[in-house]
Amino acid sequence: MGKNGLSGNGRNGNGRGGNALGSSKTAPGFNAQAFLDSAGLSKKIVEFRRDEGIFSQGDEAESVLYIQKGGVKLSVLSKTGREAVVAMLGPTDFFGEGCLAGQRLRIGSATAVAPSSVLVIAKAQMVKVLHEQHQLSDRFIAHMVSRNVRIEQDLIDQLFNSSEKRLARALLLLARYGKQDKPHQVVAKISQETLSEMVGTTRSRVNFFMNKFKKLGFIEYDGDLDAGIQINNSLLSVVLHD
Repeated sequence: MGKNGLSGNGRNGNGRGGNALGSSKTAPGFNAQAFLDSAGLSKKIVEFRRDEGIFSQGDEAESVLYIQKGGVKLSVLSKTGREAVVAMLGPTDFFGEGCLAGQRLRIGSATAVAPSSVLVIAKAQMVKVLHEQHQLSDRFIAHMVSRNVRIEQDLIDQLFNSSEKRLARALLLLARYGKQDKPHQVVAKISQETLSEMVGTTRSRVNFFMNKFKKLGFIEYDGDLDAGIQINNSLLSVVLHD
């Protein structure tokens, strides 16, 4: 990994491309991706393979990142070596924004969970454009508020809900239910180990509930989730049921 803690094959240029559950609000009529493409920012696109590290806990925090396509897992490693997944992000999500609040080192790690294109914006450039371009700053503030709401919901989920309900909610979030765009009917390949880290339970419990959801027709998948998971609307009943 380089100084910025980024791996992958980067190329300089202008990026092109592309609740019980949290929701992401965008300034009306504003396309954040199109703006980032044309804002004159000093930036680069980095391509990451599935399971490739984007940055690691303890790396220098010198940039803000924006997902153009794919998916990213944010995780934290404890001193005892236990890993906890704290967020699963998708297209149009920012991450690594802690550097804007004085964070010198990354407090967690970011890993691509699917082939991903990530726009990397230097901290100084991001601060400059947020001060000068009000539409982008509105989009960014909306994103941060949404993330704070999501963190509160996740904490409530961990404190009060069963592991079965937490797993159902995690699957729905992966399918992006509650987002402005249409939910993804099929969630890309994700391991039961990652799901157990997200939910805070054992892999055997995840396997038990996944089989139960499948038997009830809430989800559909073959084998060890290699072909992805089809999420049916009926899975919402697990989250909404008291």
